[in-house]
Amino acid sequence: MIYTEKIRKAIKFAIKTHDVYQKQKRKGKDIAYINHPLTVGLILSLSKASEDVIVAGILHDTIEDSVEVKKVTPAMVEDRFGKKVKDLVMSVTETDKDLPWAERKALALEHISQFSQGSVLVKSADVLSNGTELVDDYNRYGKDVFKRFRASAADMIGNTEKVIAALLKNWPKSPLTGDLKKLEKEISVIRIDLKIK
Repeated sequence: MIYTEKIRKAIKFAIKTHDVYQKQKRKGKDIAYINHPLTVGLILSLSKASEDVIVAGILHDTIEDSVEVKKVTPAMVEDRFGKKVKDLVMSVTETDKDLPWAERKALALEHISQFSQGSVLVKSADVLSNGTELVDDYNRYGKDVFKRFRASAADMIGNTEKVIAALLKNWPKSPLTGDLKKLEKEISVIRIDLKIK
C-alpha cells in the first residue's frame, strides 16, 4: 500500500493541530499553514522516503507549533505513531521557543551534524518547502516579503544557506541533494540582489 492508514492518520492529526484548533496561517499570508506540512510530506513521498519519514514530515511542526490548550507532546506522537516517528519529529523540533531567534537557529544548526538520514530528509523537505516559498514570494513581491518575519533578510538568508550546507555535508548523496543545491543557487541570487555580504 502507498496511501497507508498511518499516513492518513498523520494528515488528520496535522490538520486538527494546525487548522482546526488554531486556524494557523503562513506568515503574512492568507494561506492555511497546513499547506506547509502537507508539502513536506509530498516532497518526502516523491523522494521515496519510508512511511515513518513521510509521517514525521507531515507531523514535524505539531509539537513546536501547537497551542497550550491543545498541546501536542512527544508522548502523544509516540503513542499514536511510534517511537521512530516521535524521534524524527523531535530531531527537527525547536524545543525552547522563548529563546531569541538567532540562538534558536544556532542550536538547530548544531544538531544537523548528528542527524540520522531520516532526520536529514525531514529537515531537507522542510527547508525546501519554506525556501522555495520564500524565493517565489521574493520574485513576486521583492524585498517587502521580509517584512513579515522577525529576523532580518540577511539573517534569514544566512541561516538558510548554513542549514543547506550542513544538510549537504551530513548526507551528500541524499535523494534531495539536487533540490537543495538548486535552492542554494536561488537563495544566493536573492543575497546578491539585496547586496547582503
